[in-house]
Amino acid sequence: MLLIKYQIDLYNNGGSMIYLKNPTEIKNIDYVNKLGIEVLQMCYDYIKPGIMTLELEELLLKFCLKNKVRSSFKGYSGFPHNLCVSVNEEVVHGFPNEYEVKDGDIVSVDIGLIKDGYYSDAAFTKSVGKTSDNIKKLIKTTRECLNYGIKKAKNGNRISDISVAIQSHAERMGFDVIRCFVGHGVGLDVHELPKIPNYLTQRVDWKLRIGMVIAIEPIVVEGTYDIQIKLNTWTAITKDRKLSAHFERSVVVMDNNSLILGGGASWD
Repeated sequence: MLLIKYQIDLYNNGGSMIYLKNPTEIKNIDYVNKLGIEVLQMCYDYIKPGIMTLELEELLLKFCLKNKVRSSFKGYSGFPHNLCVSVNEEVVHGFPNEYEVKDGDIVSVDIGLIKDGYYSDAAFTKSVGKTSDNIKKLIKTTRECLNYGIKKAKNGNRISDISVAIQSHAERMGFDVIRCFVGHGVGLDVHELPKIPNYLTQRVDWKLRIGMVIAIEPIVVEGTYDIQIKLNTWTAITKDRKLSAHFERSVVVMDNNSLILGGGASWD
């Protein structure tokens, strides 16, 4: 991995050190996120009945070669693939494989890229073909949860403001949020502080500061938020086998709002 020298502003909040990015770092993080959104859009457009989820990894690898970037997921803590593809009851960390997407499936794709020491992270969920009204509601609600969370990511607010916005909307719409996977800081590494839960907890509730770059990623479920892990030791599935949806965007905290890094996408 290429080591980049950089200046970081740190502040101590509750005993933990939080990274604040400078304008040059934010510009570079935004650029790699633009590439991340571009390849995610390619995956989104490619998904249809009959494709194998493995084809999405092949699509990503060609994109990385062309744009001189690489996946930040491959090899991270031993993860064996370049992206995550989670189908139906799979919550996160699904493996791309020879599974053929079927009419009525919902497919989540999560991609992180690294370029010159800067990281992106984003995800979407897409319904395939004809799906039920409840599936459409689940995906719409998860996307709305992300947007509500992003609106709370501004200077002076606290992490709990994001968490409450996500959890309250999901529950108001008749769903629940996964507890054991959370959002996180991002930009100079795959995962940084602070953690961004999608539900209200009693843990340290850091104040948001200008220059913090965070990945907000609500994961919303039809039924229980309890999960199980597949034999591959990575893929999480809902314990009751009900459906799950996942959206994620990386944002930088501003004074009165937050800036979504990488620009817009068709699923926003």
